[in-house]
Amino acid sequence: MNAERTIFSQLMDFLPRDAFQRCVHRYSGNYKIQTFSCLDQYFCMAFAQLTGRESLRDIEVCLRTFGPKLYHAGFRCQRVSRNTLANANRVRPWQIYADFAQTLISQATELYADTDLGFDLGNTVYALDSTTIDLCLALFPWATFRRTKSAVKMHTLLNLKGSIPEFIHISKGAVHDVNILDNLPILPSAIYLLDRGYLDFSRLFTMHQAGAFFVTRAKSNTRCQRIYSHPIDKTTGLLCDQTVQLTSFYPLKGYPDQLRRVRYHDPETGKRLVFLTNLFHVPPLTIARLYRARWQVELFFKWIKQHLCIKRFFGTSLNAVKTQIWIAVSVYVLVAIAKKRLAPERELYTLLQILSLSLFEKTPILQAFSRLDYNDEKDNNDNQLSLFNS
Repeated sequence: MNAERTIFSQLMDFLPRDAFQRCVHRYSGNYKIQTFSCLDQYFCMAFAQLTGRESLRDIEVCLRTFGPKLYHAGFRCQRVSRNTLANANRVRPWQIYADFAQTLISQATELYADTDLGFDLGNTVYALDSTTIDLCLALFPWATFRRTKSAVKMHTLLNLKGSIPEFIHISKGAVHDVNILDNLPILPSAIYLLDRGYLDFSRLFTMHQAGAFFVTRAKSNTRCQRIYSHPIDKTTGLLCDQTVQLTSFYPLKGYPDQLRRVRYHDPETGKRLVFLTNLFHVPPLTIARLYRARWQVELFFKWIKQHLCIKRFFGTSLNAVKTQIWIAVSVYVLVAIAKKRLAPERELYTLLQILSLSLFEKTPILQAFSRLDYNDEKDNNDNQLSLFNS
């Protein structure tokens, strides 16, 4: 019964164990391993993510405190040693957890497929951006970024339905964002929202030829010739809606087809924004609203940096860093899956706060997720004396 099992164990029930074992077998993750399997490693790292642990010693002390409860939480190892966990993060292939995260992402994408974005579009909408995670140059010399510090970049393609990261690429901090477009999986008819850092017309034309759509912002030095002006309603903040052709030599060589240029005055910030897109069949105001939705990927980065452990790493090797980031992503997606199935009305932040405080309680997880907020209601027991009776 769930009442005899910890909340952590019940949450881990949402993991597709067969898929996890296939990923482990694919990379021989448990080769010559007897006591601390890849699943135990995953559980330790998931515990660290959910409870905000900041070091290997922190993980070791906390897990040893629970003693026999570890078995009831799903662990098969008798005790957790920080040296064993550090070695596992260093030598076991990070691809195990990357592949497994993709399995969870596929599940979450199906669960959130019916989410209404409010655009009245049948297209899948993605937002692409990256976040930089600063590292110490002395401890992470391989993560080249600047002369005085190291960093890694987490390039993320976010599906706006459910804010699910469908593509993640981890690179050294010195890699420019636009290079990731070469590795990006292009889905025909999908809409990709990009900031100006990804403005490379030859790569955008490749996306266009693949049958996908993009919305990005023009740079101040982008030169183009107006071919046709479409009627607009200026009361909505629109300034122009034009079909244009690039005129500069290299941009025109990279993108020889026509583009749509939309100028918009944002009433909230007072800025005038210029958008370039190959999306011709939607109203111009939808273009501005789509680009505003790109902000969700920024909120995603802010959220995971605040609530998951990806700013302090439990190892200094490239393998350890990638392992920790991929497990953090998989834990985020796992909680999103549990939210959709058990408590769709709850905020993800609320569920993570509940989990961080009650992982080893023996309570049905549905009961923990559905607890009502505390209300200071008047007690109607007539036998209870009032402190302020006159």
